[in-house]
Amino acid sequence: MTSPAAAARASAAQAVEAVRAGRALDSALEQVFASLPPALARERALIQEMTYGTVRWLLQLEPVIRERLEKPLKAKDRDLESLLLVGLYQLLHMQVAAHAAVKETVEAASLLKKEWAKGLVNALLRRVLREQETIRARLAQDDKLAHPEWLLARLRQAYPQDWRAIADASNARPPLTLRVHLGRTTRDAYRARLRQAGIGARALPEMDSALILDSPLPVEALPGFREGDVSVQDAAAQLAAPLLDCPPGARVLDACAAPGGKAAHLLERDPRLELVALDVDGTRLESVHENFSRLGLRAAIVQGDAARPEDWWDRRPFDRILLDAPCSATGVIRRHPDIRLHRTPKDVERLVATQARLLDRLWPLLASGGKLLYVTCSILPEENRQQMEAFVARQPQACAETLAHPALAQHARAEGPGWQILPGSGDMDGFYYARLARNPAGV
Repeated sequence: MTSPAAAARASAAQAVEAVRAGRALDSALEQVFASLPPALARERALIQEMTYGTVRWLLQLEPVIRERLEKPLKAKDRDLESLLLVGLYQLLHMQVAAHAAVKETVEAASLLKKEWAKGLVNALLRRVLREQETIRARLAQDDKLAHPEWLLARLRQAYPQDWRAIADASNARPPLTLRVHLGRTTRDAYRARLRQAGIGARALPEMDSALILDSPLPVEALPGFREGDVSVQDAAAQLAAPLLDCPPGARVLDACAAPGGKAAHLLERDPRLELVALDVDGTRLESVHENFSRLGLRAAIVQGDAARPEDWWDRRPFDRILLDAPCSATGVIRRHPDIRLHRTPKDVERLVATQARLLDRLWPLLASGGKLLYVTCSILPEENRQQMEAFVARQPQACAETLAHPALAQHARAEGPGWQILPGSGDMDGFYYARLARNPAGV
């Protein structure tokens, strides 16, 4: 009888292979979890750890495996290679007994219908154990740092002094950061509730709503989560609401709203806002509905393309527009390690064009004297500083405003009209913020 531990390895290998074939990591895991029998429910955390970790270090692990294969595996056996990668990740990065990691990974080959390969898996992983000191030393000298060459080249160009620190931060495990619903409680009061539940957390001094847990845990274990007292949101993302600088009861557009975290934060700060949460993806808008329902918030949730306002806009100007623009997501690789596998330079070019189009189409919707906050979770200058400089140059009504916030002063750097947060700074993800005012004199 196959053990649950072996089944967990096989499930992780299936998820890793789906990611290598082009599927998003979260989606691949969801599919694997949906097919798990009840007897394997306790293995979910282990499957997630092995999947995320293997994907995070995949670009380093693949050469180690392939150099030790006598001949390349056939295309139909790519899932076996993914299993080998999962085994290698356990040996090099997890605190798992080596004999158990090898044994259970070998047994997992049977679950992948690769009974013939058990000897191969056993031999290769045992060879890795014998050579692990040499392998670790070699990986420690690898300047690629598990990143694609094109991305490292851009990081070196944009951040010649910081590129390695950025890569290291992107390889680190991210913290679980909470946003406390300040309309219901205070950060310190909720932290006390966590302490009573035996959950450790620390506050970020510069953020009035953010707590970072000492150890990640399922959201269902958080006191008051179901009741809407708290949400999961990185501290950098929590800057959007205060930086948008909404007057009381303002009419606000969140132009790319899903999954709704920033829009929810705006409403938590001021429930009187007349907020329109827009997104082109109807499926992702379901998460906005779910989040608002849990938090007890109300807004107009609209499906529509922000680049085609003629399809959904009611001709009433907005006092504030939040444009959390589609981007390369290079600032959140630590949370979504599959980005480094799937993103390409061509994608960046396409995204830069999309960002420019969204800025041009949304700007006329802004009231005279109104403000637009441009946000990305990218660290590439062409999506951030250069994008803002180009827009201000072609739009005489746009006036870049100075952003003032303790978190920016402490953890960000001025980049053109905005501010850049680098991954890991202040335990935050990489984000860019710039705020543009529509100058009435330019109307």
